[in-house]
Amino acid sequence: MAKSGSILNRFRTFDAYAKTLDDFRVKTTSGAAVTIVSLFLILILVLSEFVAYRTIRMVPELVVDRGRKEKMTINLNITFPKVPCYMLSVDVMDDAGEHLNDYTHDIYRVRIDRYGNPVHIEKATDLGDQTHGAELARTDTQTCGSCYGAANDTHLCCNTCEEVRQAYQRNGWGFNPEGIEQCMREGWSEKIKEQSDEGCNINGHLRVNKVRGNFHMAPGRSFQQAHMHIHDMANYYENANTGNNHVFSHVINHLSFGEQAKGAKGAGVVDVLDGTSQHTAETGAMYQYFVKVVSTEFKYLDGSVIYTNQYSVTENERTLSPGQANGLPGLFVNYDISPMLIIYNETRQSFTHFLTGVCAIVGGIFTVAGMIDGVIYRAERSLKRKMELGKAL
Repeated sequence: MAKSGSILNRFRTFDAYAKTLDDFRVKTTSGAAVTIVSLFLILILVLSEFVAYRTIRMVPELVVDRGRKEKMTINLNITFPKVPCYMLSVDVMDDAGEHLNDYTHDIYRVRIDRYGNPVHIEKATDLGDQTHGAELARTDTQTCGSCYGAANDTHLCCNTCEEVRQAYQRNGWGFNPEGIEQCMREGWSEKIKEQSDEGCNINGHLRVNKVRGNFHMAPGRSFQQAHMHIHDMANYYENANTGNNHVFSHVINHLSFGEQAKGAKGAGVVDVLDGTSQHTAETGAMYQYFVKVVSTEFKYLDGSVIYTNQYSVTENERTLSPGQANGLPGLFVNYDISPMLIIYNETRQSFTHFLTGVCAIVGGIFTVAGMIDGVIYRAERSLKRKMELGKAL
């Protein structure tokens, strides 16, 4: 027993928190007040530390973008209240030398009336549902329709109005359906007149190379001639002269680059062109948006990764006169790819960090509170002693 008692006595020497006897402890009113205030502060700070522990944050990191050979998706939804769908062409071109005239893959055209109500949704077509007209044009499969001088060695026959138009396009000729038998049979002129006061909503996705380039929506069908990008503008200006003032007022309902990230809004990523509206009365109005695209990567705590983009934009507007060579009425989005990549890592404090913070709060407040209580206690004793000696004022 004596040996075990000596071992316990030796073990007690390691106690860093030596206790005083209750008889030597003095409890004061000021000490109680300091204790209550300390507990209140500890409670508030521990709660704030717990909130910080449960809060998920996006921490940005800037690195060089090494994925330059990837494809990029452009998501768009743009409304033109004063330009009919049959007159609009969506073209894509980039510095890699890829030119896509009249892009139709994953692009939908919604005809809208003068009040903004949808009339017809079309995909990869010009004037809505032309199936019936095409069937009428092909009832006699043995016939070979005329291309009106636009035939070549590989395209000898034009049995539909669309085939005549394509033949004209290959030759770089302006196309007018008036007087063309196939177009008269399919009722193109009537459809054009019917849609003359309509507008168009273009929505969908463009799949482009991740290099500098542009996509634009301009009047008339586009084609390449002598390495030049040309639009057939005859019908556009002809309609303007007859009183159907087609102008490129527009509303950009949505424009983004890449996949939409679920944490993008929390990280402050905003598609800055969303909701942009431009109004004009000029037939030759040309709107240009110069976009700087920055690749962005989101890494989430669940292990999922989303690759998207954010962008800044500069706008420019000018008015062209008919026949002006250095421009084209329409909406142009010129995009450039930044060489940098922003990585947002979703993070949250570890539990050990939370415990460390709690211990620091409790220990720090009790230490400071003890110092304040000691100062107050010594001041009270000094004042009381002076009062007893009659020296206090």
